[in-house]
Amino acid sequence: MKAHDGMYIDGAWRPADGRDTIDVVNPADERVIGHVPAGNALDVDTAVRAARAALPGWAATPPAERAARLAALRDVLVARKDEIAETVTAELGSPLKFSQAVHAGAPIAVAGSYAELAATYAFEEKVGNSVVHHEPVGVVGAITPWNYPLHQIVAKVAPALAAGCTIVLKPAEDTPLVAQLFAEAVDEAGVPAGVFNLVTGLGPVAGQALAEHPGVDLVSFTGSTAVGRRIGATAGAAVKRVALELGGKSANVILPGADLAKAVNVGVANVMSNSGQTCSAWTRMLVHRDQYDEAVSLAAEAAAKYGDRIGPVVNAKQRERVRGYIETGVAEGARLVAGGPEAPREQGYFVSPTVLADVTEEMTVAQEEIFGPVLSLLRYEDEDDALRIANGTVYGLAGAVWAGEEAEAVAFARRMDTGQVDINGGRFNPLAPFGGYKQSGVGRELGAHGLTEYLQTKSLQF
Repeated sequence: MKAHDGMYIDGAWRPADGRDTIDVVNPADERVIGHVPAGNALDVDTAVRAARAALPGWAATPPAERAARLAALRDVLVARKDEIAETVTAELGSPLKFSQAVHAGAPIAVAGSYAELAATYAFEEKVGNSVVHHEPVGVVGAITPWNYPLHQIVAKVAPALAAGCTIVLKPAEDTPLVAQLFAEAVDEAGVPAGVFNLVTGLGPVAGQALAEHPGVDLVSFTGSTAVGRRIGATAGAAVKRVALELGGKSANVILPGADLAKAVNVGVANVMSNSGQTCSAWTRMLVHRDQYDEAVSLAAEAAAKYGDRIGPVVNAKQRERVRGYIETGVAEGARLVAGGPEAPREQGYFVSPTVLADVTEEMTVAQEEIFGPVLSLLRYEDEDDALRIANGTVYGLAGAVWAGEEAEAVAFARRMDTGQVDINGGRFNPLAPFGGYKQSGVGRELGAHGLTEYLQTKSLQF
C-alpha cells in the first residue's frame, strides 16, 4: 500500500503539525519502502480532542449497533487480507505464509469475536436490590508494538469499540503502514468520525504525549517492561487507568513420560515463530537430567531446519541486541549447539536460529527477554526443582507443560506463576484471557476479560 502523508483524525486524513517523517524500512533487504509523519504533542492533542468530542455519541450507541460496526470492520479485514499480509511482510520481514495465517488471520478472528461479544455482553445486571451498570471508561490511548502489528492493534481497538470507548492509536514506528491500512478499514466499516484516530510517531514523543495527556482516561500499552514502568508511573501520577502487556521469559517444562520428540520440536517451532519476536515465546526449555542430552540433540536438529524458514528481526538495533545476548550466553558458560552470533546473510537483519545448551538459571539468557530466535535449554532434578526454575524470573506471561498424563501436566501448570499455560501443545484461543503475572503486566486482553478492561462499573440502588 502507499503510505499516507497525514494523520487519520476525526474521520479524515489530515496534515501533521510538523514536517518530520519516519522512514519505513524492509528488514529483509534494508530498503526504505515508505515514509509516515512523525507526529508530535500537538497532533496527539488534536486527536484526543476529536476522541473526546465523539465519546458521548459513541458511548450512547446501542451495543447492537457497535457490534454491527465491528462486524463490518471484520468483513473489511477479510476482504483486504492479502493486502494486510503483504504489508506486514514488507515492513516486518515476516514470511508471507506466516503473515497470511497469523498477522492477517488472528486480527480477523479477534475482530469477529468482539463483534459477537458486543451483541451479547451483559452491560447491565441485577444484583440484589441494585442494578450494576457497565459503561465505557472513556478515551483510550493505545500504544502498540511492532512484533504483531495488526493483531496488537485489533486486540485493543476492538474491545474498546465494543465497550463504547473512543480511541487514539499510536502504533510502533517500525510498522506504521499496516496501522494506516487499519485506519482505512475503520473508515470503510462506517465507524463514526472521531471514534478512532491514528497518530504515527516516535514513542518518546507521540507515545509519551499520549500517555501524559489529561484527556486520556486509560492507557493500553504493549511493549517492553522498562517502557511499561514509565507509562505506569505517568498514569499513576494522574490516577489514570492502565493496561500493560509486557515482557516474558516463558518456561516450556517437559516432564518425564511426555512425548519428548514432539515436545522439543513444538517448543523449537514456538521459539522460532515470528523470528523469536513473541513476548509469550517459550524461550526456556526445562528437561529432566535423564533426558537432557537427547533433548539437546533433538533441539539442535530441529533448529537447523529453520535457517531458511524464518524472516529477519525488525531492525539493525534488534539484530545487534540478539547477537549480543548469544555472545553473552556463551561467555557465561552456555554451549552453542545450533546457530550463533555470526550474520547468516550479507543483507537484511537476519539472526541464525540458535540453541544454547548447559544454560543455568542465573545466566543472563535465562533471566532476560532476548526477543529473537534463541532457545535456552536448562536441566532439572525433579518436579519441585523444575517448578522453582520455571517460576524463577521476574516475568510470568506464558508457558507450557508436557506430560504423559494430562492431569499431571495440569497439576504442574496450576503451580506456575504465569498468566497462560499450554498443556501438551494446546491451541491458541482468541476468547481466552491473555496477560501476565509479576512484571509481565497488568490486566488482560482478548475475550470477555479483555472487554472489561475498557469498562467502568456503576451501581444503582433501589
